[in-house]
Amino acid sequence: MAVNLDPVMACNLRCKMCYFTDADYVKTLKGQFKEAELEQVAQTIFKRALKLQIGCGTEPTLYKDLVKVVALGKAYNVPYISITTNANLLDEEKIEALIKAGLNEFTISLHGVHKESYENFMKKASYEKFHAAFKAFEKLKKHYEFKVRINYTFNKDNFYELADFFEHFNGESFDILQIRPIQKIGNTEYNDFDLETLRADYPKIINQIKARCKANNITLLASDTIPNHNKINDSSFIFDYTFCYVSPQKFWREGFNWQEESFNSYSKKIGWNKLLFRNIFKSKTELKSASNRLNYEIEFNS
Repeated sequence: MAVNLDPVMACNLRCKMCYFTDADYVKTLKGQFKEAELEQVAQTIFKRALKLQIGCGTEPTLYKDLVKVVALGKAYNVPYISITTNANLLDEEKIEALIKAGLNEFTISLHGVHKESYENFMKKASYEKFHAAFKAFEKLKKHYEFKVRINYTFNKDNFYELADFFEHFNGESFDILQIRPIQKIGNTEYNDFDLETLRADYPKIINQIKARCKANNITLLASDTIPNHNKINDSSFIFDYTFCYVSPQKFWREGFNWQEESFNSYSKKIGWNKLLFRNIFKSKTELKSASNRLNYEIEFNS
């Protein structure tokens, strides 16, 4: 099971391709875990996790006890612990503390290669602070074993600058580059989802990046062509049945009173094992109608 945890319902940026630019939606996001609650969350679900993903729709570095979240994952023997962040609140000291606590991977969101587009699409962000974090990654990689993954979300206004990617990012500072197309994830400020004007040039740019990634021993996660708008990765069909989302506002499934009952007792009550088994063998059409959740953890073939 993958446990995706948002310890605090807030973000320091207002990225144009993110629902945090929807003022009405942001008003609904409230709360953060208290220390005792965090301990109980860990006790309830961490021992079942094959992966702990900290930061799913909000910014985890705003949580003051973030190092403790990682340490709890380590204490419950979670095999892989990752943080998704915009990196603007990270510095060398904070990065090192997270690594020492047991963090395996930093997943960094990026919406622009050049300073102008970066700060335009990631409003309130600092290009200089972002690159300072990558300088720290490069330095600490000489002393610690951890991964840095960049998730670049492209649209027709920030795609072509990918050709300059390695002029701005040192291949010694990161390990994985994922290039993924813009998707509709809410009422976002930037809402041009048409990528057809890029289709002819896309393979050329991707092949250039692929060559540079290979030269730097970097794993590239990108499709060979722009996926059709209506194409859904088959892996997402079982997403709701292998995924546990936890936040101050929600814990896994509606009806689970995690503060008063155990995961095992609730699973038994709803017949979770039987439900999981039945849905593994459902048709794509049935599963698609049941859920249209966008799984950002699904990786494109390189």
